[in-house]
Amino acid sequence: MLSRVADSLYWMSRYFERADNAARVLEASYSLILNPAKFSTDERWYRAVTSLAPGAASDGVDAQSALFHLVAEPRSASSIVNCISAARENARQVREEISSEMWEHLNRLFHEVSRSNIEMDDDAAAMRLVQTVREGSYRFHGITDTTMNHGEGWHFIQLGKYIERACDLCLLLDAYFSCESPADDLDWVGLLTSCAAFEAYCKACTADLKPERIAEFILLQPDFPYSVRYSLDRMHQALTLVTDLSFSRKTGKIDRLIGRLRSAVAYVQIGEVMRGDLHKYLTDIMDQCRELHAAVHEVYIEYPIEVAFEG
Repeated sequence: MLSRVADSLYWMSRYFERADNAARVLEASYSLILNPAKFSTDERWYRAVTSLAPGAASDGVDAQSALFHLVAEPRSASSIVNCISAARENARQVREEISSEMWEHLNRLFHEVSRSNIEMDDDAAAMRLVQTVREGSYRFHGITDTTMNHGEGWHFIQLGKYIERACDLCLLLDAYFSCESPADDLDWVGLLTSCAAFEAYCKACTADLKPERIAEFILLQPDFPYSVRYSLDRMHQALTLVTDLSFSRKTGKIDRLIGRLRSAVAYVQIGEVMRGDLHKYLTDIMDQCRELHAAVHEVYIEYPIEVAFEG
C-alpha cells in the first residue's frame, strides 16, 4: 500500500472518531445543564471544553459560546464541522481504496453539517447537528465494517480510530477527576454517557456510581468498545496485522511501544492507579500514544525511499 493512502485512511478515521467523541460529550453535557440540580453549570462546561479542546478552557466558560465553538466554529480545528470536513477531505484523496458506500455516506454527512449555518445563540440547531453526527457515526462504522475489504487499508482505519479513542477517553477521565469541584451522581452519569457506557456499566456494576468503579470500567474493562484497554488491544491487533502484510518494515520500536502501552492497563489494579497520581497515569498513556503515532509514521508513512526497495 502506498504511504499516502495509509496516511489518508489513518487520518480520515482519526478525524471522524474525534467528531464522534465531541458529539457524544456535548450531547451528554448539554443534557446535564438542563437539569436544575446545580445552581452553576460552569464546571460542567469546563470539563467538556477541557476534554475536547485542551488548552482552550478557562474558569469562566460561557455555555453558549462553548457549544458554538465546539460544534460549528469555522476557525476551530477541534469543532465537529471541521473534523467532519477533514475526514471527508482525507477520504476524497483515497476514494479508490474505500467502498462507494463509505464515500457516499461521509460525503452526505459532510454536506449536511457544512450547510447548517448555525448562529451563536441557536442551541437547538447546534444540538440537531450533534444528533446528526451521532447517528451518522453509527452508520459509518457499520458501513465500513461490512462493505470494505478487511485488508491493510482497513487495519490503518482501525488503528486511527482506536488511537484517537484512547487519547480522547484519557482526556475525558482527566477532566472529570482533576476538576476541583466535586462531582455528584449526575456528573458521573454524564461521564458514562459521554463514553456510551451508562447501560453497559449498570449491567456490569449495577447503578452504584462510585468514582473508582467508573474509572476502572472506562480504563480497564477489556470487553467494552469505549474503554482505554479495549482501544489499546484493538490498536495492537491492527498493528500486528499491518506488520504481517509489510514484510520488510522494521517494526521493533512499534512492537515495544504497543507492548508497553498494553502492559500499563493490562497488569494494573484500579486501586494502585487511584492511590497514585491519576493525572500522571493518564498523561503517560497519552504521551505513549503520541510516541506510537510518531513511530508508525516513521515506519509506514515517512520512511526514506531506500527502505521501499529493501528485500
